[in-house]
Amino acid sequence: MTLPNITHVFVLMLENRSFDHMLGASGLPGIAVPPAGTSNSYNGVDYPFGNQAPAVMAVDPGHEFPDVVVQLAGNGASYPSGGPYPAINMSGFVADYASSPSSGEGNAPTADLGQIMQGFPASALPVLNTLAAEFAVCDHWFSSMPGPTWPNRFFVAAASSGGLDHSPSASDIITWETVSGFSFPNGTIFDKLGSNRWRLYADGSLTIFGGLKGIFPWSIDWYANFASDVASSSYPGGFTFIEPDYGNIVTFQGGTSQHPLDTVSGGELLIKQTYEAIRNSPHWNTSLLIVTYDEHGGFFDHVAPGPAPAPDDGSPKKYNEYGFDFKQYGVRVPAVIVSPLIPKGTVNSQVYDHSSVLATVEPLFGIKALTKRDKTANNLLSLLSLSTPRTDTPTVLPDPAPTPKSGLRYVAPPPANSTVDAGNLPGFLHSAMVQHAALLPESQRKELLARVQAIRTKGDAAHYFMEAEPKLRLARSKDFVRP
Repeated sequence: MTLPNITHVFVLMLENRSFDHMLGASGLPGIAVPPAGTSNSYNGVDYPFGNQAPAVMAVDPGHEFPDVVVQLAGNGASYPSGGPYPAINMSGFVADYASSPSSGEGNAPTADLGQIMQGFPASALPVLNTLAAEFAVCDHWFSSMPGPTWPNRFFVAAASSGGLDHSPSASDIITWETVSGFSFPNGTIFDKLGSNRWRLYADGSLTIFGGLKGIFPWSIDWYANFASDVASSSYPGGFTFIEPDYGNIVTFQGGTSQHPLDTVSGGELLIKQTYEAIRNSPHWNTSLLIVTYDEHGGFFDHVAPGPAPAPDDGSPKKYNEYGFDFKQYGVRVPAVIVSPLIPKGTVNSQVYDHSSVLATVEPLFGIKALTKRDKTANNLLSLLSLSTPRTDTPTVLPDPAPTPKSGLRYVAPPPANSTVDAGNLPGFLHSAMVQHAALLPESQRKELLARVQAIRTKGDAAHYFMEAEPKLRLARSKDFVRP
């Protein structure tokens, strides 16, 4: 096939929102939305899909592997180690929100159970909806596996999770090649591109990809510099990945990731800033921007995900807690594709997952597929159907909608003496340790590893982050001298 003239691919991946939750009540023409009367039932009560999504969730919905089994297959469903995945009917979202098997997630009050079935009206997400209307929506983009953030984000880097089917635990990170970073049998897209053809930006101090082997503190740029960097005609990033600010790592508040325990306004601003920087740069006519979400975060979606090709990349089984065979896609997530080569108002219903990012990048930059997943994934190149760039694309997007103060019901932070072994905290500890270790002499790295391995409480973790973050921030400065 003739490749479109794309020299720069940008990916912005946000957190934990399903397609129906973000766009199912938007009124965008042509997209797959819940039919009238769509609902979940729990304890004899029907909870219909609606357009009254709260500003902040009072309880973090469950989204670990066992949660998603219940959400997809119904209350009481379980996954037999090695598969096959149970029959999917999308009936268990309320049941899991009422009684999650995961520590620190779900178990919402009865009065709040209907929140998991709600979507945002277009007026609440003016930035995302404007981009969707102006460019393309992929309404069958699924998370790469039915589970949480870490393995799904790994699929964007490697078309594989390295066998990981759950959020990393404190015991997991001890085995992740100690302070060298998590690795994959066939490497990552960053490895294959080489250091002069990719950029990694972070809106906050801590990152997820910072825990990958080969990503050093000086490999990561501050998002605050993104607009000025991309304004340069010599901007080198053929492939650019942007991580949001995850906010307070314990509460997720105050960030730009759109985590359910935070507002959506920070992420809306991040999307706006990213688009406007690219749109008003000299690279706009040859750029492709992908805005998507790592996984559904426990929120309802009505489209049943289908079977998926397993990566079959030789990943070790030691990270596979549930015996998952990776032959099942996860829940559908929003995906908005932006380029002046895309006709306005495009809706595409091909099946995509996060490995479609790699399937798109690989032919553009002459790279072979990393696993069977990206080798068979649909790419996005057919969406770029115009022979000449559009001249009617907006230079400025609307401002984010203000967050109603009446909807702010922030979750109280857990006690400092509560266990560190919950949610994403161990993964962020690992990433911070890998980045920190790269700044130390070889002789001091074992001591750092032992210190992180000894962390048992959230208070201890917070203390370590307070020490490590200034060092990591300094390593991203323009005048930093590499060790």
